[in-house]
Amino acid sequence: MGFSTAITGLKASTTELNVTGNNIANASTVGFKTGRTEFADIFSTVVVGQGSANSAGSGVIVADIAQDFKSGTIQFTNNNLDLAIDGSGFFQLNDGQGGISYTRAGGFELDKDGNVVSKNGSFLQGFGLDAGGNMLPSGNLAVSEKESKPQATSTMGLSVNIDDRKNADDLLPVYSPDKPASYSYSTTSRVFDSLGNENTIKFDYVEQRSVRERQTIELSPASFPLSSITLAGQTITPAGGPFTTANDFFAAMTATPTDTAATLTSLTTGDDRIKSFTVDETDPLNHKLQITYAASAANVDEIDVSLPAGGIATVKSEDVSASEVQQLTFADAAADGIIVLGTAPNTFSQPYIATDKAADIVKKFADAQSDIKAVFPDIESVLPNKDDPTKLDITYKADAGDVDPLAFIPDAALVGLTEFETGDKDFKGIYQLYAYLNGTEPLDIGKLKPPGSNGAGVNIEDGDSEPGPIILKFSSTGLLETVNGKQGSALAAEDLIIRGADAAADPSVDGSDEITLNITGTSQFASESILNSSTQDGFTKGDLIGINFASDGTMVASFSNGQDTHLGRVALATFENQSGLQPIGDTAWAATLDSGQPILNPPGVGLNGQLRSASLEQSNVDLSEQLVKLIEAQRNFQANSKTLQTENSITQTILQIS
Repeated sequence: MGFSTAITGLKASTTELNVTGNNIANASTVGFKTGRTEFADIFSTVVVGQGSANSAGSGVIVADIAQDFKSGTIQFTNNNLDLAIDGSGFFQLNDGQGGISYTRAGGFELDKDGNVVSKNGSFLQGFGLDAGGNMLPSGNLAVSEKESKPQATSTMGLSVNIDDRKNADDLLPVYSPDKPASYSYSTTSRVFDSLGNENTIKFDYVEQRSVRERQTIELSPASFPLSSITLAGQTITPAGGPFTTANDFFAAMTATPTDTAATLTSLTTGDDRIKSFTVDETDPLNHKLQITYAASAANVDEIDVSLPAGGIATVKSEDVSASEVQQLTFADAAADGIIVLGTAPNTFSQPYIATDKAADIVKKFADAQSDIKAVFPDIESVLPNKDDPTKLDITYKADAGDVDPLAFIPDAALVGLTEFETGDKDFKGIYQLYAYLNGTEPLDIGKLKPPGSNGAGVNIEDGDSEPGPIILKFSSTGLLETVNGKQGSALAAEDLIIRGADAAADPSVDGSDEITLNITGTSQFASESILNSSTQDGFTKGDLIGINFASDGTMVASFSNGQDTHLGRVALATFENQSGLQPIGDTAWAATLDSGQPILNPPGVGLNGQLRSASLEQSNVDLSEQLVKLIEAQRNFQANSKTLQTENSITQTILQIS
């Protein structure tokens, strides 16, 4: 009996030595899990007879070689295909012949077909992804895309700040994209066409100077039958016709300018509006009709004019000052006197003598210009009228806008005051925005065609826009107020549509060459003009440059055009009883009845740990602990050997009894 007991001890110790030696041998094996020898005693009993308390026992057996599945240290590498699980779970592998195994060793690579495989060629399993990012059934993870197709730019975001401190009147009077001195700020954004070609769009911001546009219409011949005229598609028929001369027609037309402006409701859009209708009478035989637009109109197309047969209309545009002009008219003095301008306490007094002519009084006011401006700071100049020396032109600063008539104390030498030109400060905060493809080709960003030019209305969606500038208006706080005539805000400005920026687009597909531009955040503050942000969603063709994995197991392909594509998600398996897994070599395990069926989920879901890319889980073997166990196993083996030796001695002694 003693011999058998000692032999079981030797066998158990040998097994422990083998397990410990295997642990030490795999101290550097990636993903290896430490084995632990578990023992159980052998105890023989009988059903009837002496109890177990009187039994010496029959030795020991190895009950189990259990594995410690605690995580090993994660070590970083330079290979994105090296994967480690930070927490619970196993990688699932398929050998391609139906064999399924599980491992914690995440040293993977790509085979010739782009599949992610382990070092022994088994395929890493994962979930596919559809176009919406939803998971598909599990299968082999593979790099299915080797290149990224180009995408034409369809949306853009552009936010700038334009320095409010700059004076628009310092700009050149005529805008040109080739002359930086003619615009306030410029920035360039890149875009891509349908074939992946890179282009640029240059945006020029032109602040409105303190001027307003005046269009002069001249008819020839000066005398011909005329009952009506068509302006911008709207027919004007003054009362009292028909007329035989252009002079008579214009006089009748401007007799009720408000009614005429109301008739031309489709002439202007957004902030564009007609300021006045006047007749230029400098040529007695051939008067001219003058249409003055508000300063906020910025840039108005020449009005379309249609006449009855036999008449020709010529339209000329010019910029005129937005300042208000008030005109004082004087008479010759009959006695000494004093003329007082303004009301207390802001007054200016100018004495004159009985011998002064009207022109002399005008000169005295002009000579006192500095003193007058000191009393009335909104006045820009006080000068004699260039055509009539008996009139004094008082011009106000453009920023003053529409100014009330200057008060004065009646005097024999002062005939009266006329508001020769009403002021207009609506130019403040008005910008024209131009866009050019590759810096040269004007783009259509929503500028409306002149009414009447195509017989249509002003609906942009109906194709009534053309290349040219649109109007931006900023509020007094420096935030966007209107965009292309539509209300915007600092938070959500009106979207613009850029047409014609994709020369490679399919002309049969409606809208294929359009880019939606949002300028939310554009401002006019008193700080340096800068580009705040510029975004666009287009890109050129790209080639595969790398594969990496996110912590949630998403397999991401990176391309040379800066785009990423999600190819799938790694599947991790957990078991109800992972201790029931069967080791099969190559640091892998197979599922058994004891372990239960695998539960597959992506990393970070359920009991699964997070995935670490460019990392490997090292062996969880503790060498110090294993060396101590080695000593213990050696001691146990020696002790059992001593038991066997002692039993042998006792047996020899018994045999020698005679």
